[in-house]
Amino acid sequence: MSAYKQLLASDVIITPFEVNKSFTFQGAAALTASNVSIDRFLGLNTSSLFNPSTDPKTGQVSGPTQYQRLIYNSIKQLYYSNYLNSSYGDSPNVGYIVPGADSEGDVLVGSGSSQGRYFNYKQTDLTFAKSFPTATNSTIGVLSIPSRLFGNYIQPNTFLWKSSSISITDDGEGNLIQGGSICGNIFYYHGIAVITSGSLGDISNFVTSSPVTCSFNSSLTIYETQYKCTIREGEFNFTLNPTVESGGSTVTYTDLQTSSFYQPKGGELNSNVTGSYFTPYVSTVGLYDDNQNLLAIGKLSQPLPTSAVTDTTILINLDR
Repeated sequence: MSAYKQLLASDVIITPFEVNKSFTFQGAAALTASNVSIDRFLGLNTSSLFNPSTDPKTGQVSGPTQYQRLIYNSIKQLYYSNYLNSSYGDSPNVGYIVPGADSEGDVLVGSGSSQGRYFNYKQTDLTFAKSFPTATNSTIGVLSIPSRLFGNYIQPNTFLWKSSSISITDDGEGNLIQGGSICGNIFYYHGIAVITSGSLGDISNFVTSSPVTCSFNSSLTIYETQYKCTIREGEFNFTLNPTVESGGSTVTYTDLQTSSFYQPKGGELNSNVTGSYFTPYVSTVGLYDDNQNLLAIGKLSQPLPTSAVTDTTILINLDR
């Protein structure tokens, strides 16, 4: 039988906490497995006109599916558009308003260029240098990790990429390091690693090599909700189980299937529950919505007797 009590806002505490998990994938087949789908792309800066039938494609998962020029242009726009002329970022070059310059009203004077206005997802508050190749036929390598693997972000100082000829790590500030030199950048919150410098052989090896190892640590914020269910000393001190009444009987009901239930007679209480020391036990706690729909249920490890002289508090923790 059930007894209900409404919870107050003060009885509910939501606490965020961060959990981490380490991943290591070895071999190209491990990267492209259906439950992993870590993809590698080659980006190409080409000046030729776009032709969907002849433009080269790239991608390791399910075969080449993306155009190389689109990979290059997307990475440039998202992460490097402020760093095309200066490795430490271009100064904004914006127009300004001269009020009442002529009879038409305000006039925009100067360049309206948007260079330097982009966000570009900086990884640190430090003065940060990034370089991006802009010459014709320049290439970049891109590694894309699905969010279901890295969670909220890749933990800094945990990324490692190894193949037969190269080894790449991150420095914790968003730089990718190969042989002591910066070869690109990693964007922790997007799961994107970009190789922007190095020989064509290194970039091709990064994109197409088979004996590879990719490892990183993910970070995910989980919210734990704690419900404080307090039974006051004067509450729930009597059982609602109908079998405590004498004279009841078991009734068998048959329709589509046979079922039995206890039918109380409404008589006197059994002698074992009339004593002053009688107390019921709590074995299960359920959480209901306002319409009394059961949302969650928790079983105690052992039945807990209620107390007539002190409060009893049961804590329920739910993680999501």
